[in-house]
Amino acid sequence: MKIGIDARLYSSAFTGIGRYVYELIDHLIKIDRHNHYVLFFNQPEFEKFHVPRLGLVEKILADAPHYSFAEQWRFCNILRRAKLDLMHFTHFNAPFFYRKPSIVTIHDLTLSLYPGEKMKQWWHRFGYQLTIRSIVRRSKRVIAVSEHTKRDIVRMLHVDPEKISVIHEGVNPRFHQITDRHIIDEFLQKSGLTKPYILYTGVWRSHKNLVNLIKAFAILKHAHHFDGWLVITGKEDPWYPEVKQTVQSEGLEGEVRFTGLIPDEDLVLLYNGALIYVLPSFYEGFGLPALEAFACGIPVCAARSSSLPEVCGEGNAVFFDPHKPADIASKIASVLSDPTQMENLRRKGFARLKDFSWEKMARETLEVYNKIQ
Repeated sequence: MKIGIDARLYSSAFTGIGRYVYELIDHLIKIDRHNHYVLFFNQPEFEKFHVPRLGLVEKILADAPHYSFAEQWRFCNILRRAKLDLMHFTHFNAPFFYRKPSIVTIHDLTLSLYPGEKMKQWWHRFGYQLTIRSIVRRSKRVIAVSEHTKRDIVRMLHVDPEKISVIHEGVNPRFHQITDRHIIDEFLQKSGLTKPYILYTGVWRSHKNLVNLIKAFAILKHAHHFDGWLVITGKEDPWYPEVKQTVQSEGLEGEVRFTGLIPDEDLVLLYNGALIYVLPSFYEGFGLPALEAFACGIPVCAARSSSLPEVCGEGNAVFFDPHKPADIASKIASVLSDPTQMENLRRKGFARLKDFSWEKMARETLEVYNKIQ
């Protein structure tokens, strides 16, 4: 088959959908010697991507940003000219008028449940609903990254569950436990992280529940006497000023450290240096950072919500009620005060990783492709 893959979000950085697209393409090229792949990029990734196997892989410049007029018209015409047997849209953003055989990966329904400040206007919400409902209806197959996401798709988009394949994500080998403490200490000193810290990585959005995490940290400091920092990565988002406002209102200036965006090579060190990784989200389609923390040998405290119990597995992480800062603080404190539990969580986290791999994801996706002929 001649299979197209929407690679407009392709990124080697450790971020959400970009990581998914990167790993999918990387592993498909390694394991599939039969199908012909056409990869559709935006700049600058188009120029950066080196075609590894001439004849079986080619790249085409789409030059069509997501949520744009160009996505609906230019990209659609490019896809038609490519004469594909199958097109894989790796995100719900697909040209409305493309009617050739396709599949789509739905990572989550965050915008349906937590539209946030960026989706205030009615036409934004209308366009989103029109696009996602259209592509899941037109697709030959829908890939969901978790059973929880599948249930949301069935419940909210009214898709036949038999049409949906659940294919979990994996963890890149670059995430690993660093046993040389000198390397970690050198990085922490360079970064100004001179106190023990609890870590959160990710974007600043309402569904990520950073406000309750910061409130829980205040309780941890005052009621449980934690002498350390909360480290929050990610780019500051002007749409969510309540993150820093909560730090100020709780009197935590200097106690909550904002690192900004972390280079790829430093992220693994940041994980390894943490006492605990906390994932407080109200909603996650998959929750990849929990597995990344497992791979780095860091105990995980996570919200008992959405896909997180499914991905972490019972007994491999400590779960809390994300709506209750006191419960978040209590569960973190219970781990910090118990070295035996911390070691058990590390051991169980490593064991849990055996259930997930990007190669497994690519092979299961290839099976989906091959059944659509």
